[in-house]
Amino acid sequence: MELKSGASSMHRPGISRLSIAVAVGILTTAALAAAAGAPGNHNESLTVGAGPGKMTRTFIVHVPPGFDDKSEVPVVIMLHGAGGSGEGAMAQTGWDAKSDREGFIAVFPDGTAPHPALPAQFLQNPRRWNDGHAPASVDDVGFISAMIDLLEARYAADPARIYCTGFSNGASMTFSVGLNLSNRIAAIAPVSGQFWYKEKQLAYPVPLLFIIGNADPLNPIGGGNVKLPWGDTQYRPPIEDSLKEWERMLGCGPEVQTARGNGVLEITYDHCAKGGEVEYWRVRGLGHVWPGGVSKLPEKWVGQPSDNLKATDAIWEFFKTHPRTQAAKPIAKSD
Repeated sequence: MELKSGASSMHRPGISRLSIAVAVGILTTAALAAAAGAPGNHNESLTVGAGPGKMTRTFIVHVPPGFDDKSEVPVVIMLHGAGGSGEGAMAQTGWDAKSDREGFIAVFPDGTAPHPALPAQFLQNPRRWNDGHAPASVDDVGFISAMIDLLEARYAADPARIYCTGFSNGASMTFSVGLNLSNRIAAIAPVSGQFWYKEKQLAYPVPLLFIIGNADPLNPIGGGNVKLPWGDTQYRPPIEDSLKEWERMLGCGPEVQTARGNGVLEITYDHCAKGGEVEYWRVRGLGHVWPGGVSKLPEKWVGQPSDNLKATDAIWEFFKTHPRTQAAKPIAKSD
């Protein structure tokens, strides 16, 4: 069908404004597809929410070499700690380099600062996640869900292999993502954070790998009052309280302890009546630092780093063996 429009000195004869718009639309779509397939970092944004809660959220998508935008690929979502950023988490954990070696997409979202009109700063205006610890209006679960939609539509994310990990406040948000998006997340791996929800129930079984240092001053294994870098003091429950909640939701059996060497103790709960499993790894001498990663915070706040365990490598090995399967069934509400 030929489309015509009135003559104009600004248009070549026989080419309508609509034709140009259609052509531009095709080129834009093609350009977006090409851009999404290019290796490296892609700065993405989404507008989520409505009314006063409407806001633009940002995240980095790291695409590995060889990505063809056609074959479905796994996705690892990495959530930064309080005061951090997606870019900082990428540098501290090395998930981008791991993505390049293993061929999955790594995603680094940004939390929100209390004063969004001002620049985010670690001490004065720290980005955080609404992890369920205290009442907050930011819908971070909705943001992560919308981000997954974009990844599936634009980056060929495999719905059966979408994983989430995070550190500190990002670890607590990882627990929240696993609980509230159990129909979309294949497995989670929080590092040094709390599961703040109690007496809840997973809709689908989500396997859990939890890692922490036994010298963590901000999330002590045995619990207690801790002084945070922002000057306030908060109580932290024993770490095993968080793990027991996940074990309860999955109906897990007795623990099995295994010394993995190099100061790493593995505690496994793999006889889970409702599916999934829980693994708990403790690293000797490690403070509040990503295991095997880097930290820019003073040791007087976070304690000592450790290379006894490379968390990024260990977590990816766990994720690889825990895709969502067609056999995954909902957990009955009566349970």
